[in-house]
Amino acid sequence: MARNIILVFVVAFVALLAINYFHQQPEPNLKLEVLKNKYAIKDTASVDHSLFTSLQQKFTSPQEVTMACLECHNGTHKEIMASAHWNWERVSYIEGRGIKNIGKKNILNNFCIGAESNEQACAKCHIGFGMSDDQFDFENKKNVDCMVCHDNSELYIKGTSLAGYPDREVNLTEVAQHVGNPQKANCGACHFYSGGGNNVKHGDLEEGIIGCDREVDVHMTAGGMDMECTACHTTQNHDISGKLYSVSSNNVNRATCESCHSNTPHHEQLLNTHTAKVSCQACHIPTYAKVNSTKMNWKWSEAGRLENGLAFTEEDSLGNHTYMSIKGSFEWDKNIQPDYVWFNGNADHYLLGDTIDDSKIVTMNQLIGSHSDPESKIVPVKIHRGDQIYDKKYKMLIQPKLYSFDSGDSAYWVDFNWNDAAAAGMKRIGLPYSGEYGFVQTEMYWPINHMVAPKEQAVSCAECHNSTNSRLAGLDDFYMPGRDKHAILDKIGRYAIILALAGIFIHGFARFFQTSNWKKQQNWKPENKILKRQHGE
Repeated sequence: MARNIILVFVVAFVALLAINYFHQQPEPNLKLEVLKNKYAIKDTASVDHSLFTSLQQKFTSPQEVTMACLECHNGTHKEIMASAHWNWERVSYIEGRGIKNIGKKNILNNFCIGAESNEQACAKCHIGFGMSDDQFDFENKKNVDCMVCHDNSELYIKGTSLAGYPDREVNLTEVAQHVGNPQKANCGACHFYSGGGNNVKHGDLEEGIIGCDREVDVHMTAGGMDMECTACHTTQNHDISGKLYSVSSNNVNRATCESCHSNTPHHEQLLNTHTAKVSCQACHIPTYAKVNSTKMNWKWSEAGRLENGLAFTEEDSLGNHTYMSIKGSFEWDKNIQPDYVWFNGNADHYLLGDTIDDSKIVTMNQLIGSHSDPESKIVPVKIHRGDQIYDKKYKMLIQPKLYSFDSGDSAYWVDFNWNDAAAAGMKRIGLPYSGEYGFVQTEMYWPINHMVAPKEQAVSCAECHNSTNSRLAGLDDFYMPGRDKHAILDKIGRYAIILALAGIFIHGFARFFQTSNWKKQQNWKPENKILKRQHGE
């Protein structure tokens, strides 16, 4: 019986060795030198635009610059005018809702809430000129802003509250003569400063990544590849890959790590098996907001305090606003460990007119996914929390009117009257307002994709696979070794250990007694053994 058991274990062991030998994993994609060489070569302008006579004139309006661009780049405006950057919406399919146009026109957030009725200020981040209200002409090619993305002089800047027009001090001729491929500063003009300041929204996208050290971001480090945003966010006919899930819903045209590094980038096959359910970012971005703080909480309910009838601001020791009369109170943080969620690339959103349960926290954008979903992976996120105005009777979030040049125009940032701002904003978007408002808690999820750390600083196994302070403690819909307990598995494990120890002791004692009995039977003595050897017995 004992021999049969041993034979079974030997056969099983040999079979495992054979499987491991013959079943080879795909070769890891570690051609980093090729990638480094590819992205180390910087694009240089093949054309000196300052030599074009059409760009040597004194421009009196930005529209004149656009028309000069279109003399050569004819038809390009059609590509721009088909993009979400231009239209502030895209056609999307949302599970349970069907096909909808969604974007800044009908999605709210828990930062500055929404663009509708506030275009004069919000259009600073629109790639056009003159979006002051809902009458903007999206079919007028003259209003396409080429310079905001293609200026390489670093002199171009959109004016504050100028409906997307450039600052009046910008030398349009100088800018027009120095255009080229988009650089980090072009993208960052909107994406670094969205929400009213540097790193307010994203947490992983801010001015600190320009010229940063390797510890901040291995891809954008000035001492390394110094990659531009467009290296990953590739473009086809001005359709840019990548999704910002504050306004996006579908798992299409995403920018992914795997497009360069593949699904099996590691030498260790155990690590490669993790990529089926764990995103690259989950391990390789252990912290975000590494250089400057990011906003983590925004309480609109505390806005409106005045000193001597005037608005005021308060700051912390790092210069971050902790209070603004026009916006409320804020909480900031730095070097933050992300939260983690399951995500399959699709999202749902709060859309204007949706009803809410005001007894619960309202999720502004739900990232869809679960352990049981084969398309889902664990991704790191920033969760921005706060409160914002809603209609207590109709149970809808309110789009308030915030901005105006003039007092008495119902804009909250000028008149500090929530009731008037709510009425004006909801009237503008064609939704009812009961006259009863309150503030409800909200949360918003921002996937973390930038600030990739050096591989030496990647999340260690023990940071997740432990039972006390696992990074993945919030994901409790699956069993993870080292973190979780399972009654049956724990019993099997304990019994296996006990049986193994028992087997060792039984085997040891059996050999001991067997040897003792054999010695007695053979009348065994050390000197007898030596004598027998000497006589050749």
